[in-house]
Amino acid sequence: MATAEEKYVDVEGIRTRYFEKGQGETVVLFHGGNFGSHDAADCAADWDLNFSGLASWLHVYAVDKLGQGYTDNPRTDEDYTIAAVVKHAYGFLQAMGLQYVHLVGHSRGGYLVARLTLEHPELVKSCIIVDSNTLAPGVGRNEIVMANPPQPRLSKQSQRWILERYSFSYDHITEEWVEALTRIAMLPKYQEAVAKMESAGLKTTLFLPHLAKQKEETLGRIRDGQLRTPTLVIWGYNDPTATLNQGQALFDLIAGSEPRSQMHIFNQAGHFTYREHPKKFNDVVRSFIQNC
Repeated sequence: MATAEEKYVDVEGIRTRYFEKGQGETVVLFHGGNFGSHDAADCAADWDLNFSGLASWLHVYAVDKLGQGYTDNPRTDEDYTIAAVVKHAYGFLQAMGLQYVHLVGHSRGGYLVARLTLEHPELVKSCIIVDSNTLAPGVGRNEIVMANPPQPRLSKQSQRWILERYSFSYDHITEEWVEALTRIAMLPKYQEAVAKMESAGLKTTLFLPHLAKQKEETLGRIRDGQLRTPTLVIWGYNDPTATLNQGQALFDLIAGSEPRSQMHIFNQAGHFTYREHPKKFNDVVRSFIQNC
């Protein structure tokens, strides 16, 4: 990310990359995707259009999640789970001594921040969930929208195609962003994660079944009123994969027991609302945080 120097911290033996900038209340940004994805190699650079703007009035961290970006892969095959990703994120907060933070998570990162808030509410001042099919009730449309991508997978051409399918408009898909994701996809450790998830079958035998159970449990806890932290749900009206009715269903669950919850819908926005409307997105986040 050109706007800040990359840094590393040891999180229980996992070398973890992050970016840090600004002063004020602390916000931690978690990107989407998962380790070993053969679609797009998401990382902290996903936030590059928002990072400096947020850092003009906040103390901002953007983190490479477990096994993504330049953060180490899980140490054992048994850790190729969403629970290990959440545990690593909590470990990052602990390693950095961060408390009473605002968490922002996109897509699978949205699940992460909600689950982390449920498990450690004492650390979280607000929870901001962005276009998260992983967390929302119902089934997304990824398999339909992403069918038949260009080959080979994870090439520059293929990743750009994936990002375009997720989006309403393409201006936010910069050359710098695609180049950053392509470099990550070529890393030996990333290719190792792809092999474990795809060729060794961890995706279908471990990751996805575990995720389904965790999602059901997490939604049950939200339905039971356990998410008692100010929560903002942000969604793209035109999201082709995490559909708007899923976002509204998620908000209904949260709002039923948390009166400080809000939802903001961006028109002419796909899955990457924060990139397609970076200034407006930052303004919405700022307004919500200032009123928490």
